[in-house]
Amino acid sequence: MTSESTASSGNTHAGDSSGLQRSSELTRFRLAPNPGPMSLDGTNSYVISAPGSSRVVIVDPGPADEHHLAALAASGVVELVLITHRHADHTGASARFHELTGAPVRAASAEHCHGGEPLIDGEVLDAAGVEIRVVATPGHTSDSLCFHLPGDGHTGSVLTGDTILGRGTTVLDYPDGKLGDYLASLQRLEELGPAILLPAHGPVLPALDEKCREYREHREQRLDQIRAALQRLGQGASVAAVTDAVYPDVDPSVRWAAETSVAAQLDYLRN
Repeated sequence: MTSESTASSGNTHAGDSSGLQRSSELTRFRLAPNPGPMSLDGTNSYVISAPGSSRVVIVDPGPADEHHLAALAASGVVELVLITHRHADHTGASARFHELTGAPVRAASAEHCHGGEPLIDGEVLDAAGVEIRVVATPGHTSDSLCFHLPGDGHTGSVLTGDTILGRGTTVLDYPDGKLGDYLASLQRLEELGPAILLPAHGPVLPALDEKCREYREHREQRLDQIRAALQRLGQGASVAAVTDAVYPDVDPSVRWAAETSVAAQLDYLRN
């Protein structure tokens, strides 16, 4: 579950015959064939490896599409598979990919691990010749993780999953995802500085810290709109009534996402 924005705009880096595109010095990605209102152009499955290494780490193998998985498996000797969060457009292929490659799949939740242990906040991994730091970033979901590659170019890079997108803004999967947690996660990511932003949906972006500030400003604007709506409608106004006031022109296909965001913000304001 991703964005409030559904305008189409894909990644633009040149790709190879396998569909893999270079996204940073240490990463490539392949776009999974699952476009939609909430997944934008599809899920970006990332391949991490040091220059010259035949070993790779895969992040978010995505949906269970055999052609997509075969291309990822052919990118090198898969040493490890990492999962940013529990949603099916990231984890649907996890068990199958473990069968194909034998590589352990690790996530925050044991439910989405296959042959590997749950990841721990602050854990530092050394895989495929790359240092990968695990950063817990709850908010989109309670189990959301980002992966910081401090040695990726001059600024480093961060694979942000759905915590920060390449386009649009992230929907909080309330009640599992909480706005208070999300704001704290944005602050934590901002402190990583102007790293390359490698999102699970949408194009690669520079300057993670700037995008964090932009996201926080967007959330504050929405909170102001909801406060104003509550002043007009009453503090006990329903989620549906506040959604009508704050998102008057929302497309019916994503109305549920707007209501979920409003519910998360009402919970934040009321608690």
